[in-house]
Amino acid sequence: MKECIFIFLGGGIGSVMRYLVQLLINSRGNWAFPWPTWVANIAGCFLIGLFYAWSARFHWSTEMRLMLTTGLCGGFTTFSTFSNESINLLKTGNYSMMGIYLAVSIIVGLLAVYAGSKIGS
Repeated sequence: MKECIFIFLGGGIGSVMRYLVQLLINSRGNWAFPWPTWVANIAGCFLIGLFYAWSARFHWSTEMRLMLTTGLCGGFTTFSTFSNESINLLKTGNYSMMGIYLAVSIIVGLLAVYAGSKIGS
């Protein structure tokens, strides 16, 4: 049960970080591409790769690993918003933008996890 407290703390921090990314990017303009979600998701992919590599390399406790991966990265990234934004692009007829969003999210996300894990090991 102790792990749940650490996940809760990490999730709260990650959620606030995601909100701040959204505010920062939206303050710079109105975008057709869903940049706030994309930036948070790609940064979260990098961080989860880094955190898993560091947890193995530095023998982190289960609580620390869960706080940073399940908690912080889980709260920071958002598959549900990604999916909703993809559907909204589809509904508004932005088919090419939706295709680009899907492709770059998946490809760059995988590359970011790989880069994080390589840098962390």
